[in-house]
Amino acid sequence: MPSRKRSTRARGHGLTHLTAQNRPSMVDVGAKEVTQRVAEAEARIRLPAKVARALRASGHRTKKGPVFDTAIIAGVQAAKRTHELIPFCHPLGLDKCDIEIEAAPGGTIIIRCRVSVHHRTGVEMEALTGATVAALTVYDMCKALSHEIRIESVRLLEKTGGKRDFHRPSARPRRRA
Repeated sequence: MPSRKRSTRARGHGLTHLTAQNRPSMVDVGAKEVTQRVAEAEARIRLPAKVARALRASGHRTKKGPVFDTAIIAGVQAAKRTHELIPFCHPLGLDKCDIEIEAAPGGTIIIRCRVSVHHRTGVEMEALTGATVAALTVYDMCKALSHEIRIESVRLLEKTGGKRDFHRPSARPRRRA
């Protein structure tokens, strides 16, 4: 049987989830230091003007219920279950998961998901999953109003506490986790 030893940078591409034989593998985080890991992700949804007006007028409610509150609950649930959705994510007991939803001008909905944990691995996938599922929930709850709703972007804004911190220059000022 071929050796299952991992290469830290498979074939020089920096892909950590591949073995030296170019096979998929979960990263071994056992030797890493436990630190506070924080990540924040953002999803942006564009609503047609008619839908944005209708949502504002209804207090962001549809026949299915309160859109933003439901999206927050769905996003937190998804962040906590990321390891069940993304094959090589480690199961994590999150310390905190906050989702903020803002109705911005021009029919844009901005969703930010901030996650923290004390662990050996980061939580950027949990933050991205939380923001994405919250955006999908907004779409689901509003699709009866229009199928022209667009989830325009999902991106990592920051991650801290690991080997390499990341801060998107255009991201808003940091909040404490």
